[in-house]
Amino acid sequence: MIEPQRITEHRGSDDLLSGGLGLEGLRSTAAPAFADPIAPTPAESRRRALWSNWRGIADLSPSGGYGSEYGSVANVPGREFAALATLPGARQPHRVLVQVPDAFDRRRRCVVVSASSGSRGIYGAIAVAGAWGLPRGYAVAYTDKGAGADYFDLDTGTGVRLDGTRGTAGEALAFMPEAPASASGVAFKHAHSADHPEADWGRHVKQAAEFALAALSRAFPDAPAFTFDNTRVIAVGLSNGGGAVLRAAELDGDWLDAAVAAAPNVFIDASGARALYDYATQAALLMPCALLHLSPDSLPEPSLRARSEAAWKARCASLRQAGLISGDRVPAQAASACQQLRDSGWTEVALSAGALSVGFDLWRAIAVTYSAAYARAGVAHPCGYRFSAQAADGTARAATAAERAAWFADGSGIPPGAGVGVLDPCPNVAGESAADPAFAGLKRLRGLLDPSAGRAFGQALAATAASPPRERLPVVVIHGLDDGLIPAAFSSAPYVAAARAAGRSVGYWQVRRAQHFDSFLALPAYGARHVAMLPYVYAALDRVDACLDGLVGPPADAFIDAVPRGTRQVQAGGFKFPAARARPLG
Repeated sequence: MIEPQRITEHRGSDDLLSGGLGLEGLRSTAAPAFADPIAPTPAESRRRALWSNWRGIADLSPSGGYGSEYGSVANVPGREFAALATLPGARQPHRVLVQVPDAFDRRRRCVVVSASSGSRGIYGAIAVAGAWGLPRGYAVAYTDKGAGADYFDLDTGTGVRLDGTRGTAGEALAFMPEAPASASGVAFKHAHSADHPEADWGRHVKQAAEFALAALSRAFPDAPAFTFDNTRVIAVGLSNGGGAVLRAAELDGDWLDAAVAAAPNVFIDASGARALYDYATQAALLMPCALLHLSPDSLPEPSLRARSEAAWKARCASLRQAGLISGDRVPAQAASACQQLRDSGWTEVALSAGALSVGFDLWRAIAVTYSAAYARAGVAHPCGYRFSAQAADGTARAATAAERAAWFADGSGIPPGAGVGVLDPCPNVAGESAADPAFAGLKRLRGLLDPSAGRAFGQALAATAASPPRERLPVVVIHGLDDGLIPAAFSSAPYVAAARAAGRSVGYWQVRRAQHFDSFLALPAYGARHVAMLPYVYAALDRVDACLDGLVGPPADAFIDAVPRGTRQVQAGGFKFPAARARPLG
């Protein structure tokens, strides 16, 4: 049992799944307000965090079918057990949370355990695990896996308490970095804990499951103690959460009964596999230029090229000046950059979908954050980057009290966002384009992969490598074939191949026209082109649950030829999602 714990009750106008907002409240484009903007109550922060994390993961648009054709935002009353846990050897704690519905099925005794997607906070898997497990009467356990939105403000020396409110450095905070007195700006756990949490993602998931058993034993003291022997444990995760689930699946012991990993950020030492940091830094450098070689119609948003063309041409000029691409004119330079990406394994659909990450500067955000984590350098970034609230001209400024108060609810765990931006310390050197100020820093980030940069960085990257899952463990891996952030060719495909080469049985579900971000399907251009992934995540959970009940066999491969809603007529009541169809795969 992890102590101390915070136990809260959520009933009536509050509940476990949506904080009382319901589907309509979650669909609102206005965040739930704080009565006092600089001092929200724990209940207000929790409700807003639920709103933010639902909207960051699921397509809740009225035409998307959530809540009518798939998924649930049912009012689920119950209790939450929250704590700060620490892995052996770690410097910083991380959050664990267990939701126990009042209608918990004591006869089935099931825990659904999940890790937050991306670098999100403790509610970062609510739409993935909570939406499926809670309405069934299952307990749901979460871990932020050493990341999350517990931002520490270096200027005021304040961080986040267990209940989500702001506190000072002398209190028990969810994250307090080791930093010199002169440090300024904002620190966040994924980048600045000096713990390299990604290497321990699997252990984070198992620890959350252990906490769930202890919480259930406390919740039902009149029942036999909950153990791995008498309680079913199903792990599910999306993106980084999916990678964490696969790392948990490799751990020894019979503690885990089944695993579902969707669009997993997983790296395994196998043919075709690439680590996220490798292809993210490559994409950050080359993709802005390479997109000029693609037809504008192939980009997910028609206006994207028009808005970005000047910046993309500037990147072509920077790459050519540095000798990283060939060609004397922009078309030839763009073709050279595009060919490099194709030669390294990028598919045409992944390149097109990757434009979204270019538009949101996500490639650079990933590279800056993950390099800090791998260097274990605390607030001293290996390339000098910092994070701070920013003035209109991009320079650092102090965060306001209202901004700090909203970080726990609004932060995604990886700036930019929630009023925190990335400060680039690397001015372009002589001869590089002033129109491309990020280029010099991106070259440095990419250069950290060179062995000459030191062994420690390479060792940290190697520590993220996965192994095949435990024998006889039902596992389903689901991936959208249009994923441009975590391309299946670099992650799921080589993982499944390596697992099978080791004699493991893994079901692999490939979804045509699915990309990485269901939430963006609410935008007409994306909804017309892509399909949602979450219905197939829920279907996979249904399948492994039935498999564990002995009703069906182990999950088989499936190729899902899904059709976007924008290319066919939508009936008044929504539309049906195609089922997973098993077929032999080459």
